[in-house]
Amino acid sequence: MSTKEMKLTSVLHALSDPIRLEIVKALADTPEKTCGSCTTINVAKSTLSHHFKVLREAGILKVRIEGKHHYYSLCKDEMEQQFPGLIHAILQVEKKQW
Repeated sequence: MSTKEMKLTSVLHALSDPIRLEIVKALADTPEKTCGSCTTINVAKSTLSHHFKVLREAGILKVRIEGKHHYYSLCKDEMEQQFPGLIHAILQVEKKQW
């Protein structure tokens, strides 16, 4: 997804869920992770897949598929270009405030 296609309403909707916020925070300090290593929340795999899909469709995450593994990374640069300061503000929010 190009930065011009990213919509603020879609990004904010995707970030409005605590599980998706945890995923974003888990990906913030690493180049990429697999789905299972992104979160410690005990949810069904299908639920976790849904959250990753919402984040991907909003343009917050990108995926690299290698065999059976999906590697996710945060689109920090793209987010910063389209919505300056937003991703930094999101990453500064303390988990207990969610």
